Amino acid sequence: MHTPRSVTEEVESVLGPAPPGYDQAEMVVLRFRRHGHRLVPPVIALGVIAAAAGYWVGALPEAWMNVLAGVGAAVLALVLGVLPVLGWLARRTTVTTRRVILRRGLFAHHRTELGVGRVREVCTRRGPLQRLRGSGDIELLHGTESLRLDDVPGVAHIADALRELVERNYAHATRVQQRLGVHPGGPPMPEAGLLASAGRGSDPAPQGRVGRWRRP
Repeated sequence: MHTPRSVTEEVESVLGPAPPGYDQAEMVVLRFRRHGHRLVPPVIALGVIAAAAGYWVGALPEAWMNVLAGVGAAVLALVLGVLPVLGWLARRTTVTTRRVILRRGLFAHHRTELGVGRVREVCTRRGPLQRLRGSGDIELLHGTESLRLDDVPGVAHIADALRELVERNYAHATRVQQRLGVHPGGPPMPEAGLLASAGRGSDPAPQGRVGRWRRP
C-alpha cells in the first residue's frame, strides 16, 4: 500500500518536481449554492400538505382511511418537500486558489473539478427573472469544453472574483515561465496561494445576451 508521500515521490520521479506555486497552501476563496428561490416551492408544498393532513387525518370515518391519508401525506411531503430541499443542499460549488469544484447528487455523488489555470473565458448569462433576483449562470470555458454553474446568487460579484483569480493565475504563470526561460506563449502553469476579492461589482450583461471575458 502506497503512503501519500510515496505516491508523491513516484509522481515527481516521472513528471519532475511540482511548479513553484504548489509550494503554497491551497486556500478556499468562495463557497456557494444555487439561489435560494429554489427552496420556495418545496416549503410551500410542505405547508399545504401539513395543513391538509392536520385537517383530514383523524377526521375520516374509517380507521384505514385515516391511515391511508396519513401515509399519502407523508409520501407527498417526502417527494415534494424534503427531497427537493436535500437536493438543493447536496449541490454546492467551492472555488479555491487552484480549482473550481462542483459537487452534486443526493444518492449518487458526483464531483467535477476544473483547474483555474485552464480557464480561458468567464461567461455570464442572466434571464429576466434572474436579473430581478440578482442571480445568473456562469460558464467557464476551457478549450472546447466548459463548466456551467447554474443560478449563481450574486452572480456579478462571483464572476468578478473568478475573473480576478484567473488573471492572477495567468500573471503568476507568466512570471514563472519567464524565470524558467519558457516562452510566454506556452501553456500556462497552475497557480496557488492567491486570493480573489469578491468585493467588486460589475454591470450585469444586457438581457438576452451573454457577458464574456477572455483571458489576455
